[in-house]
Amino acid sequence: MSDFRARRPASPPSSAQPYGKLSSAPSQRFPPRPKDRLDADERKALATSGYPRQHHPLGGFKLSSGEVKLLILVVVLAAFVRLYKLSEPNSVVFDEVHFGKFASKYIKTRYYVDVHPPLAKLLITLVSVISGYDGNFDFKDIGKIYADVPYVMMRALPAVMGLAVVPLTYLTLRGLDCRATTALLGSVLVAFENSLITQSRLILLDSPLIFFTSLSTFCWVGFSNEDKAEPFTEQWWFWLTLTGLSLGAVVSCKWVGLFTIALVGLCTIRQLWLLLGDMRVPPRLFVKHFCARALCLIVLPITFYMAMFEIHFLILQNSGEGDGFMSSEFQHTLQGRGMADTFADVAIGSEVTLRHVNTQGGYLHSHPHNYPGGSQQQQITLYPHRDDNNNWIIRNALEEKNTSSTDLVYLTPGMTVRFDHISTNKRLHSHDVRPPISEVDFQNEVSGYGFEGFEGDANDNWIVEIESGDRKDPESKKRLRTLRTYFRLRHPLTGCYLFSHKVKLPEWGFEQQEVTCNKNAVKPNSLWVIETNSHPNLPPDAEKVNYRIPGFLAKFLELQRVMWDTNAGLTDRHVYDSRPLSWPFLKRGINFWVKDHRQIYLLGNPFIWWSGTAAVLAYAAVRGFLVIRAQRGYKDFLNTGVVKADQLCGFLFLGWALHYLPFFLMERQLFLHHYLPALYFSILLLAGVFEVVTGALRPRVRLQIAGAIAVVAILTFAYFSPLAYGSSWTRSKCMRAQWVKSWDFSW
Repeated sequence: MSDFRARRPASPPSSAQPYGKLSSAPSQRFPPRPKDRLDADERKALATSGYPRQHHPLGGFKLSSGEVKLLILVVVLAAFVRLYKLSEPNSVVFDEVHFGKFASKYIKTRYYVDVHPPLAKLLITLVSVISGYDGNFDFKDIGKIYADVPYVMMRALPAVMGLAVVPLTYLTLRGLDCRATTALLGSVLVAFENSLITQSRLILLDSPLIFFTSLSTFCWVGFSNEDKAEPFTEQWWFWLTLTGLSLGAVVSCKWVGLFTIALVGLCTIRQLWLLLGDMRVPPRLFVKHFCARALCLIVLPITFYMAMFEIHFLILQNSGEGDGFMSSEFQHTLQGRGMADTFADVAIGSEVTLRHVNTQGGYLHSHPHNYPGGSQQQQITLYPHRDDNNNWIIRNALEEKNTSSTDLVYLTPGMTVRFDHISTNKRLHSHDVRPPISEVDFQNEVSGYGFEGFEGDANDNWIVEIESGDRKDPESKKRLRTLRTYFRLRHPLTGCYLFSHKVKLPEWGFEQQEVTCNKNAVKPNSLWVIETNSHPNLPPDAEKVNYRIPGFLAKFLELQRVMWDTNAGLTDRHVYDSRPLSWPFLKRGINFWVKDHRQIYLLGNPFIWWSGTAAVLAYAAVRGFLVIRAQRGYKDFLNTGVVKADQLCGFLFLGWALHYLPFFLMERQLFLHHYLPALYFSILLLAGVFEVVTGALRPRVRLQIAGAIAVVAILTFAYFSPLAYGSSWTRSKCMRAQWVKSWDFSW
């Protein structure tokens, strides 16, 4: 095979395109100075720079028929390794537990909350619906046999998207001005990378994420090449718009897509900075460049991202397992969670339900079960669902006898009241006894206490303290108003406040949320609101209120906050979690599935993985060395070849760094698959290093070296392939494959 390297005319930049060569695309650039101010090396570099580039639709290159045939061959091989035995295993694997279940919830329109945006899950759901899935499989446990689930078609979507990364790799490298041999090598390495194959064969989100990452990179390279050729043409707008849509898609799969946005954002800032420094670019033209990029690379991705959540909300219209994560206002928008209008004014004798404000854990609740320790009195908890055991009657604690009266006595700040639990005839009670879980001195137990004929004692008393009201309802700050007034309940004898937090009771408390009386209560966790209210003496036409229905933007912002908090809360240790420092060296994989002496274990192709890491370290070392030389007065960066190599590898190194280094700032659970987008850039960088190192060799020699690398990569893939496919493996082969002691797959 010959090296299909595209040639460019060695003509200087056209005067009609004075700013074209200032793009941040990874190709050679020179300072915009008159020729008479250039030294000899700069004049020589400018004469051989090859501008303007010839215009072709695919990132600046037109593929020859030979290239197309070879690329098709690689894609066919990649399709085979990704689709081979896609139906095996016929049971749930790893996080198919979650993402298959989410497809079921979409089909059943039951609301749920996940830490990832919805695009990839919506695509999986679309395929499952087209394939006839009815949403009745629960995806409950790893290893559960699939029944009446088109799981092969659901797995086919990630497989096809993973397959599409292979030609995108080729086109991206060609767009970066790499030779065909280099691009072919890069696509082969992506095609036979074991971890990418494993992830793309299952109902997981990483394959769509990497597809849109590679698509965004390719589109950006295509736009940069168009920007150098002639800005503001139809194709220039096409590539810029496609880049924006791709960025919106990648962040709509996982928030890791923000790192891809950061890559394009930094390159965009560099483009604009160079344009700003070119005195031949008038201010009006610079503003046009700025506005075009802001529209397509900021507004368009945000709009796309928000549109995915609008689809998400339109589908999930019914109450589901995710209700408890959302505010009461949000829940009220879900079918099955709405409630009738309720009386606005709260008075002595009102029958009410109290809802905790901050943790959204639910309603103040009691049931006929006692604490196993402490006072052994009746349990008080938070319960997230509507239930008769959430109903209380407010009594005046200062009356000797709580007799009914036709006069309405509204609840005002400082009033001392009692809460009678209707279904068990107990009173909300606290005393100087430690609670069952939070056994600290500043926490007191809250219980249900009382018996027939007993009129209660001072430990049943609570003082109402209004914290805030609704700005549209001035009365809500003067007296207690349903749904509009946030208030606290202070226990007068001990000075503690009725309090709850996210601590759950054990099985004896039905894993409901603990309620205590806290002397050092954090204010948000001691705030309550009356949700429902009725009173026998209120006329039917008395003022009523209900939740204000939030609009899309309010629901969208609330869900982003919930996703962020949930994501940050994933701090528990997992048997297969790992830290970022170990990822580039492939110290450990992830056990996905084990059954009948077969195992699916996420492990990269060691040859490709470690070679990519070596390329990253090599570029960093050489770049650092060149910087030191430049400080000593050497003019390496005036050399055309050095500049081109630095901009090619620097762009890819930046992509790797932005997709890897931010994980060091995260304290949540992390796994090896979080490194896969960075791995993709390390493979591209490996191809870039190959391009630079072998650039002076004859095409045949380059082809032989690339062929040898590809053969080793394919053989290594084949050696570890049983871990990707869950194939049978002998114990001896499995033991021999444990090249690193920390690879803990089963023998």
